[in-house]
Amino acid sequence: MTGRPLYIAWALLVALSLGSAALSGAGVWAQWPVAAGVAVMLLAWQKARIILAQYLGLSEAPRWRRGFDMGLTALCILMLGLYLAPLVV
Repeated sequence: MTGRPLYIAWALLVALSLGSAALSGAGVWAQWPVAAGVAVMLLAWQKARIILAQYLGLSEAPRWRRGFDMGLTALCILMLGLYLAPLVV
């Protein structure tokens, strides 16, 4: 796949990376560390979905994309649970 979809995917990845950088540079970690951690995980999850769909070509194979999305979502939920676990205990 070449052309416009890859440029759009690249622009989205840059925007999401800037969002992560803004969260770390704006002092959000000091004021709301849990919300910032959840937001960074959501941004990372979305970036991984874009990479899988556009750069690895899974947008052409919906069943494979759905499977990878489910696995990626499960992994992100597990990591988020491990991040939040010390706060619950």
